[in-house]
Amino acid sequence: MFPEYDIIVVGAGHAGCEASAAAAKMGSRVLLITMNMTTIGQMSCNPAMGGVAKGQIVREIDALGGLSGIVSDKSMIQFRMLNRSKGPAMWSPRTQNDRMRFSEEWRLSLEKTPNIDFWQEMVTEILVEQNRACGVKTSLGLEIRAKAVILTNGTFLNGKIHIGEKSFGGGRNAEKAAVGLTEQLVKLGFESGRMKTGTPPRIDGRSLDYSLMEEQKGDERPGKFSFTDTPVLQRQLSCWITYTNNQAHEALKRGFEKSPMFNGRIMGLGPRYCPSIEDKINRFAERERHQIFVEPEGWNTIEIYVNGFSTSLPEDVQYKALTKIPGFENVRMFRPGYAIEYDYFPPTQLKPTLETQLIDNLYFAGQINGTTGYEEAACQGLVAGINAHNKLAQKAPFILKRSEAYIGVLIDDLVTKGTQEPYRMFTSRAEYRILLRQDNADLRLTEKGYELGLADDDRLTALLKKRKEIEEVLHHLNTIKVDPDMVNSQLEVINTASLREKTTLSSLLKRPEIGVNQLSVLHTDIKALLQKFSAEAREQAEIAVKYQTYIEREEKLVEKITGLEDFTIRPDFDYDRVKALSAEGREKLKRIRPLTIGQASRISGVSPADVSILTIYMGR
Repeated sequence: MFPEYDIIVVGAGHAGCEASAAAAKMGSRVLLITMNMTTIGQMSCNPAMGGVAKGQIVREIDALGGLSGIVSDKSMIQFRMLNRSKGPAMWSPRTQNDRMRFSEEWRLSLEKTPNIDFWQEMVTEILVEQNRACGVKTSLGLEIRAKAVILTNGTFLNGKIHIGEKSFGGGRNAEKAAVGLTEQLVKLGFESGRMKTGTPPRIDGRSLDYSLMEEQKGDERPGKFSFTDTPVLQRQLSCWITYTNNQAHEALKRGFEKSPMFNGRIMGLGPRYCPSIEDKINRFAERERHQIFVEPEGWNTIEIYVNGFSTSLPEDVQYKALTKIPGFENVRMFRPGYAIEYDYFPPTQLKPTLETQLIDNLYFAGQINGTTGYEEAACQGLVAGINAHNKLAQKAPFILKRSEAYIGVLIDDLVTKGTQEPYRMFTSRAEYRILLRQDNADLRLTEKGYELGLADDDRLTALLKKRKEIEEVLHHLNTIKVDPDMVNSQLEVINTASLREKTTLSSLLKRPEIGVNQLSVLHTDIKALLQKFSAEAREQAEIAVKYQTYIEREEKLVEKITGLEDFTIRPDFDYDRVKALSAEGREKLKRIRPLTIGQASRISGVSPADVSILTIYMGR
């Protein structure tokens, strides 16, 4: 019934979709197995992509040739660039999306991708022969053979849903949990744990009074994620902001004794930076109110996502508290919020390629590794798909360094440090974030994507054109000098000091009051010159000039650490032979099996002395 596939991907969430698309585009024959064909690429929680640091990840996925950015652009209903008041390293794109169109776009994209087949069923077992994954077994007893398997099970592994004192098995509300896989993997020697996440109630937008809320519009000139020619948003839907109050808090407190979070029925750790509303009230008792974002779920639906009101309290308590929020007095609820508990596998059991250390050709990606968020899952799926294909094709593994991408930071954090709570990406996790901006993701990664066979010729052509334009703009900024008489009158208008001698445009641009657009108003000749170039090239040149010192400083730091990152360690290295290592250092090194001295230096419990001993032992 089935041929032997190159790769089987289990689960069709954000990680599974990216893994399937990447491996298939690179030439592998892929089978994507999901329990429900109608929920491929579904946004299980909020209908949005990107945000702080997450937006950078989506742009990196797109720059490499992944599809999350394109799908997001085609289904967005609002675009905002967050943190515009801060430096470029903090700018983070975010889209509000049409939930149904997002899933539809993912499915259509996968169906148009050659080399992908689909099968709807639950996978209950991984076929393992001679310590190598060689296929899967399904709930119907079918054995489907493949050379590699990628698990992207999301919250479905022994998933358990909690609403007040009620609990039942499920991977999402109204969908059954996946059973059998965890138990098999534990028997094979894997360590597993439990995590939890939650979702808010969904409500009827017709029952809200928006006049009592603050409108949150999209950007006047909306951007997008993809570096390709995806459509620019012509109209946008607004979100709205309101706040909880003491009355809502008191209504919620009355249900605390029935809360699965507080009575010990939920054992898994939840996301620190996205707590439930009851957790917020309990932990921040001094706060009189908490912000609520009222987010539409799409162009043509009345359903509303109540961002900031994640809860697992009884449904009657949820409803009573909602009615106390300004604008929600007459609210009608479609379905209650709930918490979900699920199995995960500590990611220190993985190689940086996301292949497991215990079983060859078996890869984990997404929430199975302890992460939270669509974006974190999608980039892991992309990397797992690339590496599964490369290993089968006997090509070099694809590992992004921390200095190359947020994706590199995320995966290095997971496999080197592990996580005990759902991992979420922040800009603060990246030590080279001035280099890893959202605006230059293509400059950093598209050539890598092209070499892999993911980014096509059009992407590379666009990249080379952009790079050439940036160089030309920088050349003009650094060489053209302006006379004081030519610009002083305009400098006074924008409240910056007059010139006393001829000065290059780049020197003027370094002033905080002047951006590249202000340069254009100084003189008609300057305006005519700059307008020859794209807005994107002008912005890149401005960032390069204004942040030159900071960029150079980070580049020097990268150079210093490169030696350790390039100093590889054999996978079968015998740490017991190095008697001078500390006991804890030896234990951690044997368990995590770092691929480089740089990775070894970031393992908790491996001291600087241990690193020095290793480098000396290896002849450096």
